[in-house]
Amino acid sequence: MKLRAFQRQKIDGAMANAVADGVFPGAVLLWAHRNQVLYHKAFGVTDIRSGEPVTLNTVFDLASLTKPLATTLAVADLISSGQLSLKTCLKDALPAACGTDKAGITIDMLLRHRSGLPAHRPYFKSLPGPVPGIVAGKRLRQMVLAEALEYEPGSKEIYSDLGFILLAWVVAYLSGVRLDTFVSDRIFAPLKIYDLFFNPLGTDLTRPEQERAHLVFAATSHCPWRKKMMLGEVEDENAWAAGGIDGHAGLFGTAAGVHRLCCQILQALKNKETNVINSSVIRCFADNNGMVRPAGFDSPSDGNASSGRFFSKRSVGHLGFTGTSFWIDPDNGLITVLLTNRVHPSRENIDIRKFRPRIHDLIASIYNDNIQV
Repeated sequence: MKLRAFQRQKIDGAMANAVADGVFPGAVLLWAHRNQVLYHKAFGVTDIRSGEPVTLNTVFDLASLTKPLATTLAVADLISSGQLSLKTCLKDALPAACGTDKAGITIDMLLRHRSGLPAHRPYFKSLPGPVPGIVAGKRLRQMVLAEALEYEPGSKEIYSDLGFILLAWVVAYLSGVRLDTFVSDRIFAPLKIYDLFFNPLGTDLTRPEQERAHLVFAATSHCPWRKKMMLGEVEDENAWAAGGIDGHAGLFGTAAGVHRLCCQILQALKNKETNVINSSVIRCFADNNGMVRPAGFDSPSDGNASSGRFFSKRSVGHLGFTGTSFWIDPDNGLITVLLTNRVHPSRENIDIRKFRPRIHDLIASIYNDNIQV
């Protein structure tokens, strides 16, 4: 399958107009049929100060794509090895939860945002100054564990970063290694995906300097708390305070890296085993079981879905606060990855909410036209 010139021009025009209209300073759009890349192009700039152009190798802060592409896959790996199940209660996976009101929360509830935990808390403000590190990360996790529940676990759904902070703690406790090490060693490296990674801060820095020297990061917002423009450091303040690594944010990567991992998830959804991802576990995660969300992922919402009008209800994906997203449709093998720095220089810019469904509708309509031909 190949795109015709006028079809490419339509997508080029939509993306270029988005940059010109200030939807985002820069972006990379990739869409593919399974592992066949049909479109992969960069637009705009990484940083409005330098004007450096975005390239296909530009690294973006993936924000909440960390949830499905790192934390969820790590939990799936632990389930595959028999160390966890979706029904495991937190007290049985994390001794620190024993005797708390979090003890009976299941792994499934955490993955599906049905844990009773609130959506977000600015814990970073309670830590002793903007100094990230291991000690601050441990303190932050303790604050999540002490947080009052807002509703009876399992009774409803509230999208929550806090549940994924606890899941990262579970992964570290059961495996004996930090989330970034776990996903690198168990998932990314075996798949030879080297352009997805966490970028630890300060004394936690583990990526050799010579390995990082060639990377170009897309800038995110100017942070009043950290008093600087964020570049190559995680945008999310809680994840930053934890040293740049947590279950809800901290993953960086390129569109190509996200696509390669999405291909593995698609294979699993199609019941084809991969060398790393257990297809039966992922298919179980993707089953909504009558609830709003699949476990660890998102699905197209009813009405004005960010994936547009044409992705099937069986699709899985996720959005990231910084302006990132991916969608996988197992019905037709369509994968889209849109990485932007829409928060640069300000988080107040929310024009991407209108743009996402439009670009996905354009992609899907072009894809369907080519299939019918």
